Amino acid sequence: MRRETDVVGDNRDVMDELNSFDIAVIGAGHAGCEAALAAARMGCKTLACVINLDTIGAMSCNPAIGGLAKGHLVREIDALGGEMARNIDETSIQFRRLNTSKGPAVRSSRAQADRLLYRLRMKKTLENQKNLTIRQTTVDSLTVKNGRIVGLKTSLDEDIRVKAIVVATGTFLNGLIHIGLKNFPAGRMGDNPSLSLAAWFRAQGFNVGRMKTGTVPRLDANSIDYSQLEPQYSDDPPSFFAFTSSGNYRQPQFPCHITYTNELTHEIIRGSIDQSPMYAGIIEGVGARYCPSIEDKVMRFPEKERHQVFLEPEGVETTEVYPNGLPTSLPLATQIAMIRSIKGMENAVIVRSGYAIEYDYVDPLELLPSLETKRIEGLFLAGQINGTSGYEEAAAQGLMAAINAVHHCRNLEPLVLDRSQAYIGVLIDDLVTRGTKEPYRLFTSRAEYRLLLREDNADARLSEIGHRIGLLPQEQYSFYLEKEKEIRDAIGLLAITPVKPSAAIDQILKQLGSAGLKQKSMLADLLRRPELTIHHLPELIQDDLNTDIEKLSQSRFSEEVQLRVKYKGYIDRQTEQVNRFRKLESSHLPQDLDYSSLSGLSNEVVEKLTSVKPLSLGQASRISGVTPAAISILQVHLRKLKHQKKSQQTDTSK
Repeated sequence: MRRETDVVGDNRDVMDELNSFDIAVIGAGHAGCEAALAAARMGCKTLACVINLDTIGAMSCNPAIGGLAKGHLVREIDALGGEMARNIDETSIQFRRLNTSKGPAVRSSRAQADRLLYRLRMKKTLENQKNLTIRQTTVDSLTVKNGRIVGLKTSLDEDIRVKAIVVATGTFLNGLIHIGLKNFPAGRMGDNPSLSLAAWFRAQGFNVGRMKTGTVPRLDANSIDYSQLEPQYSDDPPSFFAFTSSGNYRQPQFPCHITYTNELTHEIIRGSIDQSPMYAGIIEGVGARYCPSIEDKVMRFPEKERHQVFLEPEGVETTEVYPNGLPTSLPLATQIAMIRSIKGMENAVIVRSGYAIEYDYVDPLELLPSLETKRIEGLFLAGQINGTSGYEEAAAQGLMAAINAVHHCRNLEPLVLDRSQAYIGVLIDDLVTRGTKEPYRLFTSRAEYRLLLREDNADARLSEIGHRIGLLPQEQYSFYLEKEKEIRDAIGLLAITPVKPSAAIDQILKQLGSAGLKQKSMLADLLRRPELTIHHLPELIQDDLNTDIEKLSQSRFSEEVQLRVKYKGYIDRQTEQVNRFRKLESSHLPQDLDYSSLSGLSNEVVEKLTSVKPLSLGQASRISGVTPAAISILQVHLRKLKHQKKSQQTDTSK
């Protein structure tokens, strides 16, 4: 017969096993989902802590993925082995390519999601991931010993042992919702905030600030008069995000509709502006400059007669509509009047009110480029806690934080993508080098080498890395290798296929708006003409090669072949710029360097260099206020250090 003490001892052993992990991820929004999946897929025993299991992967704001620069991030996440691209491909109800009339560097993809299906598929993916345990629990504090993470404590008094933690709390840290002059604690409408963990960060001395974001009122589609509105349909065929996705739509496709605010709308907003928590001085947090509330737009741009509104359906099995362009925290009565003043929405019914939410964030200057905090070893932050806005920015950070948490557990060097490799590199470098005082949003204009960082070549830039670190599955990696071979072979064929001058060829070129040939030219040279596309090339070949060129022009990779050929000269020049950039990046600065001891540096420069502790001359050069003269002083100092080290080695060898 077993004694009670034996049972207690067995239970203790079981609990010890259940509460011991390599990595814990706090939060299961877009950053948390990517972090949890990446850590588990790389072989670490991972715990995902979420306040509410039913909100895993929830789209708190607009039901869409991608957009300008954001689409690039989604493709990069996919190339490294993340999940966001596959999730949106399977659950989208509208696909659109943006900026198609502009250059290839700024073309981006965007997809409207079925909000419910997106969340449920992501939840199912996490639930079925090997090495991943999910728990509905609230984390109150993190356990630190000798300056490094060793565990966490939950509100149920659980002590969980871990080697590293990724905090991806979104808007939940000390979250406060505002509707008119009323406010109440929440991490999102209907969810409790994380108050104890927010207090823990402040108690540890982190530089914590407040930010604000907001969302729109949701409408009942049955109360909208779509006959007055301009529809916008899906692209056909769809422009999928995941490189391995192909074929037809997975879900029924729905149109969005376009309408506009008007002077009456603006009068209603101005008449209630004293009821706005932002303008009444109740909100302390800084809002997003690039995604302002409708009251901000009306007050800041009084000369504008109207503002565009996109009516976006929220899913196949719901009548809820998201009026993109109308985020607001005005009182509900004002929201109703405002909505009903807009064309097509005269009888619209609000089913969920819009609101603003304030939350805590940690100054990203507290972070290393690996997203590990400088204060506490093994603690990584990702997403809105770092001052960013957007699902895609959050997911990218979650992925990178998890990769580096795994590397931390295995005593490996962190993976840091630089600005020439990925938009992910631009995003993280901007945060940890320059910091942010407002919600950070990524734009293509933030990237110096954007012709190299196109959506279409994200796999060429990052698949090798994803496979090497054990995150990108072999199947996806093999697909990438086959694609690269097909593209290289196609470019090679164009480079050696001649077109000889003739009256017939000149006639074809003239019809295409291009000049005739004076001498033999290769197809690649002709493709570089602005007026010609890869689909015109078969017309120029009259021999047995015509079939091969026809197949090439119809290939699913024909657009990328065309881009690489057409822009080769520009790409080569930008590659030279990258080589110069990497020389500065390879000039490493000692982390114990006392900048105040270097003569010639101003007090402002010393303060900023000491705060950021740049890893290289390149990073130092991007710190606001660090002048070219200061970089020259640092270069001289590095040369002196190199000379001293060489002299010491020479003396030792004598």
